[in-house]
Amino acid sequence: MVLLHVLFEHAAGYALFAVKEVEEIGMLLPQVEDSVLNIGKFNNVVKLAAFFPFKSAQAALENINAISEGVVHADLKLFLETNLPSGGKSKPVLGVSDAKIGAALQEELQLSLQTGGVVAEIIRGVRLHFHALVRGLTAQAASKAQLGLGHSYSRAKVKFNVNRADNMIIQSIALLDQLDKDINTFSMRVREWYGYHFPELIKIVADNSTYCRVAKLIGNRKELSEENLEALEEVVMDSGKAQAILDASRSSMGMDISPIDLINIESFSSRVVSLTAYRQELQEYLRSKMGQVAPNLAALIGDVVGARLISHAGSLTNLAKYPASTVQILGAEKALFRALKTRGNTPKYGLIFHSTFIGRAAAKNKGRISRYLANKCTIASRIDCFSEVPTSVFGDKLRDQVEERLTFYETGEAPRKNLDVMKEAVVEAGEVAAEIKKKMEKKEKKRLKKKRKLEALSTAEGDEEEEEVATKKLKTNGDTSQENGDVEAEVTSAKKKKKKKQQAEEEEEAMEVKEEVKEEAADNGVETTTPKKKKKKKQQEEEEAAAEVKGEDEGAVSENGATPKKKKKKVKVEAEEETAAEPVVEPVSEKKKKKKVKKETEEA
Repeated sequence: MVLLHVLFEHAAGYALFAVKEVEEIGMLLPQVEDSVLNIGKFNNVVKLAAFFPFKSAQAALENINAISEGVVHADLKLFLETNLPSGGKSKPVLGVSDAKIGAALQEELQLSLQTGGVVAEIIRGVRLHFHALVRGLTAQAASKAQLGLGHSYSRAKVKFNVNRADNMIIQSIALLDQLDKDINTFSMRVREWYGYHFPELIKIVADNSTYCRVAKLIGNRKELSEENLEALEEVVMDSGKAQAILDASRSSMGMDISPIDLINIESFSSRVVSLTAYRQELQEYLRSKMGQVAPNLAALIGDVVGARLISHAGSLTNLAKYPASTVQILGAEKALFRALKTRGNTPKYGLIFHSTFIGRAAAKNKGRISRYLANKCTIASRIDCFSEVPTSVFGDKLRDQVEERLTFYETGEAPRKNLDVMKEAVVEAGEVAAEIKKKMEKKEKKRLKKKRKLEALSTAEGDEEEEEVATKKLKTNGDTSQENGDVEAEVTSAKKKKKKKQQAEEEEEAMEVKEEVKEEAADNGVETTTPKKKKKKKQQEEEEAAAEVKGEDEGAVSENGATPKKKKKKVKVEAEEETAAEPVVEPVSEKKKKKKVKKETEEA
């Protein structure tokens, strides 16, 4: 009698095993555990009831993704409905390895499920002897299926990156912090090393990177003269400091230094200078990445603080999931748990303390502004995480709100309502998103245009090769007239194809030019008009001008009692000159006809 059915998910397909004899008490004994390893003994207890092989690698990947997420796939549901015994007094019991998929199956099919204990031991044996239990499946084929599915599953997980490119932000902010520490350590080493030779320079130049550049420039202080003053001014950016360095070098208390030691100091200081330059490049890269991934958070709280928040949370998605109370104390976990343990005051802020808002607030308002800022940070991170087109509109509006709240704490001036601000932001964000989409569409059109041109060039080269081959045939096969006729037909067909392609390309280019002109006119708010419409407009303008002149003349007649005829003549002459100045554009067909007539007359 079958007491239990066990579901086993393999890379090759789903398998359902019927378990005949099960002992809950004796199953975990060492002798019984050893018997699982023996295929003969295990085969007496477990038999294959049904097997559903996957049709393709894509189907296997879909099924394994569904199982990993705890979702019942349609294939699995159909397999269990058709192969599990239905009817009878007792319902069939299904053994499953994963409790998550077990709960989903129980909800979907109303089955009595079992996990752990006996089921775990049976699945261990099934996994070991699977290729022997299923007919037509070898151990090599099973391992190949597992390897292929494993690779495709991992590749799909890497491609499906919910966190977008925020892992680059996490790495770059970590490297930036490390660089700050290293540059500080190395510059202190340069100060100590070069201080033996020129100790007065430490007090004059305070900045680390500037000190390294000055040390590299000066070298031996005894060789420093007024000729080097301009170069010193360029490095220090201060004429007074440059003069002070020159004066100090003349009356320095430092020891003499050998050329070999000086070379080592110069090379080390040049390394420190290059590190500082790289740090600036990395900061620019971080700024650009934050603008792409989290523009609203960067606009609200700054690039570095925003990147630190994302890094501490693990990803932008995790940060978006956090409530405002967690974001407020993010980075101050030790202080929080210490306060909870000692029953002291909990911290008011964590990483967001580095933003300028908390530094500008008064001591009594620091906690209030940090709470408000954390609230706005959560909103900004959620917008960045779930918006399709990234824009910094919401971030700018949220920053303005924080500024208004600061002024409210200081002066008591009431800030705007959140609803009004968000309505404005939604309208602006819609406009910006529409512009970005237009730009993206234009880029896509340009890319497709380039692709078409490249394809056309490649086809044209192919046609030219065909023509060359055909002409070679004509030259070589000069004996037989039939072959010559065939070759000539090939050449003419190739030429016709070429002409057709050229005409099609010209038509496409003309259409694209028209579309671009229309788009530009629409962007600039200018209406596109045909030549006929232009002529009509000119006629209307001339009529209006004539009417104005008539009105003026009538006014002059009423005042002076005489009609100025000269003015009317002048207006007519000017209108005639304008029409004469306009070049008369003849249609292409008429031009061709005239050329043909000329040729015929010349020939005659």
